Amino acid sequence: MTFERPLLLLTLLAVPLAVALYVLAERRRMRYAIRYTNLDVLAGVAGDRYRRRFVPLALFLLALAALCIGMARPHHKTLVPRDRATVILVLDVSRSMQARDVKPSRIGAAAEAVRTFLNRVPDRLQVGLIAFAGDPAVANPPTTNHDLVRKSLDTIEWFPSFGGTAIGDALAAAVKLGQQAVSGESGNLASATTAAPNTQTRGLVSILFLSDGAQTRGDLEPLEGADLAKEAGIPVYTVALGTPNGQLDFGPGGGGYQGVAPQFGGRRVPVPPDPDTLRAIANRTGGEFFAAQSAKSLQSAYKKLGSSLGRKPGQSEITYGFLAGAAFLLVAAGLLSALWSPRLP
Repeated sequence: MTFERPLLLLTLLAVPLAVALYVLAERRRMRYAIRYTNLDVLAGVAGDRYRRRFVPLALFLLALAALCIGMARPHHKTLVPRDRATVILVLDVSRSMQARDVKPSRIGAAAEAVRTFLNRVPDRLQVGLIAFAGDPAVANPPTTNHDLVRKSLDTIEWFPSFGGTAIGDALAAAVKLGQQAVSGESGNLASATTAAPNTQTRGLVSILFLSDGAQTRGDLEPLEGADLAKEAGIPVYTVALGTPNGQLDFGPGGGGYQGVAPQFGGRRVPVPPDPDTLRAIANRTGGEFFAAQSAKSLQSAYKKLGSSLGRKPGQSEITYGFLAGAAFLLVAAGLLSALWSPRLP
């Protein structure tokens, strides 16, 4: 804890001064105390009352100390919102995301986790959304209106899911979109695979990348896309979604009709995630890797990231906490003093 006005902590000397004045007043009162001949009766009548009379005093002294500390404007270390910060959410919508080894489905669990993330990030954080399968597409450009991103999530399952999984191209598109958000430019992602390093994005842009499979197509390899993010100073936080035994049912002849069981002419294709590639992307760019094999673990990862991305270490003032505590203690001291004070017959 640090203080904006540390010299005002000297006002804490008022606490021992108040104790000294109280002790002095007690001694003066004892000089005029009535003498009882039966000390056992006195102890039985006044014992409990004598002890509890110090409770309001203790509360008053604590309130006084809290007020003195509050006057010094205390601050504590915490994460504070970062100005001009942008997070690009990259979501795999390829056909394997329809697998149901993660309930209700991989894509459904992913969309719900992104909503949890949006509930935890700072209001002024810019959030963009890219959906990708064989090619990346901007579902929502970076904006501080998080409701727009939520609306995009409602239709995320309807994005084209054919053409494989292009992880490297999706990373390049996210880097390009992050650069455009910081520079204030607009445009399409046609040249995303040749995104040039932009030092302005360092510390201002993060990528949150979720996928459930290995790369099957694309112009760039996954680590080539990671190199673009690294050169731009953009950390990539990756989530590998799915279980090793995940499977997807296809229609007869591989036509892609999900839900057609093998006994009716369909075929079952294994769709395990590729944690090694996603871990390598995170390590290369200075991000963090998460393995999510259930909706609960996916929610946990996005909650953690929602509480940290778009923020930076800083100082937060907690003066009002001390003032509120002092007010509560003063009220409690007054109520107890009135409740326990001797009453005239």
